[in-house]
Order: sequence, then structure tokens, then C-alpha cells
Amino acid sequence: MGNRVMATALPEVKLVEPEVFVDEFGFCFESFSADEFADDVAPGFNFVQDRHLRAVRGVLRGLHYQVQRPQGRLLRVVRGEVFDVAVDVRLNSPNFGKWSGQYLSDANQRQIWVPPGFAHGFVVLSDVAECVWKTTEYWFPELERCLLWSDPDIGIEWPIDYEPILGSKDAAGRRLYEAENIA
Repeated sequence: MGNRVMATALPEVKLVEPEVFVDEFGFCFESFSADEFADDVAPGFNFVQDRHLRAVRGVLRGLHYQVQRPQGRLLRVVRGEVFDVAVDVRLNSPNFGKWSGQYLSDANQRQIWVPPGFAHGFVVLSDVAECVWKTTEYWFPELERCLLWSDPDIGIEWPIDYEPILGSKDAAGRRLYEAENIA
């Protein structure tokens, strides 16, 4: 596949930079290979669902995670740019409450692997962004939880100087030490 896999501030969260072939007609790259994902990124995971989201500048989604049936996510941006964040919500982890952030865009073609046990979210930095991601578990609305995007105990340094646009679920996010975390 020729992908370059890079560590982030959280060892389990991986940034994947594909080998992109460019010519006068455009570009081509392999966005996913099960064998190479298992060998180079994270072994033992199967993806069961693909999701596609479109949002406008300033929209902040997250920080979402599922209890009892946690999801791993492999996300990339196919249009625009986002600042993508993962937060470790595993109570037994030495990195509990720590975060990692990455810029993902259609220009850099990077993907982020956010394993089960991590909350995930992003803010849209371009006029419009479209994100696609694969999940290792189905979405169960009754098991979904949301951390407060601005929780000072996490201290995410969002690259915005304005109040983001939040949906009701995201506006009602809970602080890390009040939330239901993953044992």
C-alpha cells in the first residue's frame, strides 16, 4: 500500500498518510486494505459500517464514544479540512483524559485511526467539509456518550477563535470526570 503510519501524542491513535500517485489527469491512492491495516496500523479489527458526513465551517462534532460496545474509527476527509481530536476515555489507561489533534484535509489525504476506548470529534475549518469513516462496531444511539468539547480538564487546543456551532447532543456533552467512561 505504501502508506506511512505515524504515531500521535496517544500511542494507539495512528495517523496514516497514503502514497498518492499524481499525473496530469488527477490522483489515485489506496484508501484501505484490510491486510495492510492489520499489519501496519492495528491488528484484530474488522469494519462493519461506513459513514459519511457533510458540515459547514465552524461546526464542531463530538467528542463522541460508545460504552459497552465501543467503536474504532478510521476517518478521512474527502472535501475540505477539519481539526480532528481523539481523547482517551479508558479508565485504566495511563493516558486517561489526554488528547491528540490532527489536521485532516482533502489536500493532505491523511487518515486517522481512533481505536475503541477513545472519544472522537472534529471542528470544520473550511467552508464545507465531508468526512467518511469506517467503524468496527455498529452505531447504537442508546450507548453513545459525549464529552464536553471545552472541558478544561482535557484542555483541547482547538484552532478556532470563536464559539463553534454545536448540535444539541454536543452542547450537552459532559465533563470527563462526570461522564461514563470505558473500564
